[in-house]
Amino acid sequence: MIDVTDKVAIVTGGASGMGQICARRLAGRGAKVAIFDVNEQGLEDTAAESDNITAFHCDIADLKDVQAKVAKVNAALGQVELLVHAAALMPSHQLVDHTHEDMERLFRINYFGTTYMIRAVLPAMMARGEGRIVAFGSIAGIALVPKMGAYCATKAAVNAYVEVLQNEIRGSGVRAHLICPPAVNTPLVDQTIETDTPGSIIQAKKSGRLADPEKMIDAIEKGIRKNKDIIYPPGAKLLYLWRALLPKLWWKTVMTFEK
Repeated sequence: MIDVTDKVAIVTGGASGMGQICARRLAGRGAKVAIFDVNEQGLEDTAAESDNITAFHCDIADLKDVQAKVAKVNAALGQVELLVHAAALMPSHQLVDHTHEDMERLFRINYFGTTYMIRAVLPAMMARGEGRIVAFGSIAGIALVPKMGAYCATKAAVNAYVEVLQNEIRGSGVRAHLICPPAVNTPLVDQTIETDTPGSIIQAKKSGRLADPEKMIDAIEKGIRKNKDIIYPPGAKLLYLWRALLPKLWWKTVMTFEK
């Protein structure tokens, strides 16, 4: 990661998974870290690990809550200089069974949560001519799988939003990075497994082939140091190319896990 000493950072999804790893690392490097999450116990436990971590209960699907909590961070810690947006939900359902209400909620969290968080910090960053945004999209927005149609759609939307943003703000002094990881062994995958999960993910979990979250963050930090716009951690680029170049083979392969 870049030098973050004394910088103010917000990490969403900071109570677990890759968000928590990012928060720990940033705090260990001297950043003043605000973690946003709805997991009260996870917030409390993570904040207790370091004096540099402050917990804020925030529902990223609620625009007013996002704006209010970002204002509290600005008042308590200072102007936000880094946003790491990792919060998301990843339930699995066949599209014929996935209710409209649940899909709308998923979009509010995964897609609109992304836009709410970015828009809450971006204007001030651009006014100062500096700042950095690290937003987690997903390779799932490109390499589509059955039973995750709604999730894939939300991440395709996030991928598109952040890539367009990168080019619209280029030259402003603010950098935005899009992260497209593969399936990672975190509580987010557990959400999928607890619902109607794709067979490919079940098999990956059983065989230990899910990506290691610490190694994923290592790769993301390396990409940020190189100022890459889009960062594909190990395993993700292969899925991207497979889906792009051999779409029929891709679908034939992923559907074999559903038999």
